[in-house]
Amino acid sequence: MSIIVDTDLSFIVNKLGIPTEKIREQYANSSVEEIIQAEAAQGNQAAIALAHELLTNVALVMELFQLADPKNKLMILREMTAQQMQIFLPLMEDKDLQQGLSFFTMDKLMKMLQKIPPEQLVKTMFEMFSQEEVIALMPEEQLNKFLKDTDIDKNKILKHLMSIPPQYLAQMLESVTGKAVEDLSSYDMVKQIGDLNPLEFQDSLTNMLPIQKQQLVLSLAKEHPEWFQIFDPEAYTHIMEVQKDKADVVKAMNVIENEEMIKMIEQLPNDLLSIVITQIDTEVFAETLMNELPEIMAGIIVK
Repeated sequence: MSIIVDTDLSFIVNKLGIPTEKIREQYANSSVEEIIQAEAAQGNQAAIALAHELLTNVALVMELFQLADPKNKLMILREMTAQQMQIFLPLMEDKDLQQGLSFFTMDKLMKMLQKIPPEQLVKTMFEMFSQEEVIALMPEEQLNKFLKDTDIDKNKILKHLMSIPPQYLAQMLESVTGKAVEDLSSYDMVKQIGDLNPLEFQDSLTNMLPIQKQQLVLSLAKEHPEWFQIFDPEAYTHIMEVQKDKADVVKAMNVIENEEMIKMIEQLPNDLLSIVITQIDTEVFAETLMNELPEIMAGIIVK
């Protein structure tokens, strides 16, 4: 394998004391390693020293292969397998990884968001929407799912029902008992709701008017923000897809943890993955080439 990077030959010519004509006539299309090995075999002491230095001197590798130039990084990366390129991803800044998310379609972003841990999906959502907006946009079947969730303590629900206007509490009772409610205080009605059997209790909650249902869910979720994770991931991504554009979603994904971000970026095809990795710190890139991928370095040709 040979990788041709666009650099100035004068560096290696000066470093090894080789005439330019010799480089062009004898070492055309030879890798840097091949040139150094050939010169070392001929007794070139500068080549012998340089061979050792390339194993330890990061600055030298950066200068020799002009790695500060993204085009040279890209030429090197494009000769790597996906597995080799993935070595660099954990070493990148989160903001540089995040830029790579723009290469995905909106549909693909939504599918990936559905698979991340729920707490990270909720964090992403709240980068774009307030708690009030989330509840207002949440489909009614999701509100019902929330109110039926067994992780929510019944006493918590009864406590928050006290904030519902009395006429709506009466409607809740009437919807399951079939009997008119007259001259009862909010306290008494909430107590009666609490005394209903489990199925009737759930029915009384899901029979609420949507606006009151939203009010109850919002007050519960505000007190226990972790309960926002009860809603289905697909419900969140549907809201994002309808309400926001891709740039908004990618910007909001800055709260996703590095490990999950890397899992996403790994799904890019190799040509796009290589572009993302060109944003890596040049010194980190050089160190990784030296320590993890010496076989790649060995194939680099300077022209």
